[in-house]
Amino acid sequence: MTRGPVDVLIRLLDPDVPIPSYGHPGDAGADLVTTEAAELAPGERAVLPTGVSIALPDGYAAFVHPRSGLAARCGVALVNAPGTVDAGYRGEIKVIVVNLDPRESVRFERFDRIAQLVVQQVEKVRFHEVAELPGSARAEGGFGSTGGHASVDGAEGGITHGGNSYASVVSDREGQ
Repeated sequence: MTRGPVDVLIRLLDPDVPIPSYGHPGDAGADLVTTEAAELAPGERAVLPTGVSIALPDGYAAFVHPRSGLAARCGVALVNAPGTVDAGYRGEIKVIVVNLDPRESVRFERFDRIAQLVVQQVEKVRFHEVAELPGSARAEGGFGSTGGHASVDGAEGGITHGGNSYASVVSDREGQ
């Protein structure tokens, strides 16, 4: 069953900013641009304005995702990826970017594409406190428990990644 597009009201806070658009048919994310130029030194982060605010229908949320090309070519990531835009939020969408390249600065010009906006239907839930959760095949396995990475597959007594043992962190907390 194919649904039609969801209508989203948009306010352009900058008269020259383009309305977010999809690069290709079938794309999930519409491109967001920055309305301000910025230069980020290695390790530096900034909050960049997009010049748009939206009104989502109830039952929907928008998620600000990174652009893979910026990550691959420039080492740019989003600090809180994905950023969540709730249906009731009416302020300007802003994007928190960070330059993870250890040597090179990255420069953004006005109207450079900096992120993607994905709109999704979301469910409301009711939480029910219980003494124990029902069992599952996965149980408490997490943080790489399915393997597939050398530093995870070779770990004994827990998961080791980059010199950090996740099991010891959990054990330390349990002992408090």
